[in-house]
Amino acid sequence: MRTAVLVPRLTLALAAALALGACSKIETTDTAAADPGHASGEHGSGSSAGLPPGNIAAGEKRAQEKGKATGQSCIDCHGAEGNKPIAASYPHLAGQYADYLAHALQAYRAGDRDQALMTPQAADLSDQDIANLSAYFASRKGELRDLHGLE
Repeated sequence: MRTAVLVPRLTLALAAALALGACSKIETTDTAAADPGHASGEHGSGSSAGLPPGNIAAGEKRAQEKGKATGQSCIDCHGAEGNKPIAASYPHLAGQYADYLAHALQAYRAGDRDQALMTPQAADLSDQDIANLSAYFASRKGELRDLHGLE
């Protein structure tokens, strides 16, 4: 009888541990500059996007480089530090979760997410580029707000 009660509890505990592990953030090598809510620290478990640790400084540099496909840089369209997009339909990148940004860039690169500018722009990004860009924009102070608790 005890085993019948213990097995569901162990299964529930294992499921909870796996769910928490799936919520990991991108690891960054620039933990001092990173917002701990948006990128994991030096002992982080890495990225749920399967990427190497991101480097914020390298991401900032890459965000300013012109892409071969469009001749635009990230900041040309999304604004300085990802806070001032040139069009209302362009997302604010600053303060977004690094894993969200990484997954979006990976989807654009793979062609699973299609957008006239982003799909070709992301096509030549390496995994390290994506990790760096994601770490950089996640570390920026953003204008995004948590809607939790709003009525």
